[in-house]
Amino acid sequence: MAHRPLIAPSILSADFARLGEEIHAVAGAGDTRADWVHVDVMDNHFVPNLTLGLPVVQSLLTATDIPLDCHLMIEDPDRWAIGYAEAGAYNVTVHVEAAADPVMLAKNLRAAGAKAGLSIKPGTPLEDHVETLKHYDTLLVMSVEPGFGGQSFIPDVLEKVRTARRLVDTGHLKLVVEIDGGINADTIEQAAEAGVDCFVAGSAVYGAEDPGKAVAALRERAARAGAAH
Repeated sequence: MAHRPLIAPSILSADFARLGEEIHAVAGAGDTRADWVHVDVMDNHFVPNLTLGLPVVQSLLTATDIPLDCHLMIEDPDRWAIGYAEAGAYNVTVHVEAAADPVMLAKNLRAAGAKAGLSIKPGTPLEDHVETLKHYDTLLVMSVEPGFGGQSFIPDVLEKVRTARRLVDTGHLKLVVEIDGGINADTIEQAAEAGVDCFVAGSAVYGAEDPGKAVAALRERAARAGAAH
């Protein structure tokens, strides 16, 4: 992988009382600038946690020009996801385990102006969804169980990443391979070697003294590991 790794800080690990400032901290220049801001939307139904929803996303869209990567860990995304696309989110990711008609949903998200993302939980096999993924722009491989920040990375999911990378490299799929969960200075190298394009990092960015420097350091590690692959 010769291209520049994308870093998407997750505001799930940011200070919710200061979200505008926290996003500004990763909005610098060059390698310290986040490529996407990852927004975890949880509904306390699909996952056992409640975070934020469309009104907060609408506010964030006015506060930053960094593309918002909205990860919807919610039930009935067929009904609710389109609102995020219409609001102006760059990428709207739904869970294959929750979507009733993921192919139609991808078409609707794209028609509303967003990139369409499909996320799979650690235990969900990739092979069952390859045909569906032909309609999507992003594959989000969960490397923790969705629902909580700060969990440990599950290395077994990297086999799914390798499979997805092969499918992209051979032209069977045309999408960005993204990973979310437990990504830090140690695990980002494994993920990059496996073929990830975009890395979601929460506490590794927002737990650092300088979130922008943390973004740059993660990017450098991923680029080195990806180039060596």
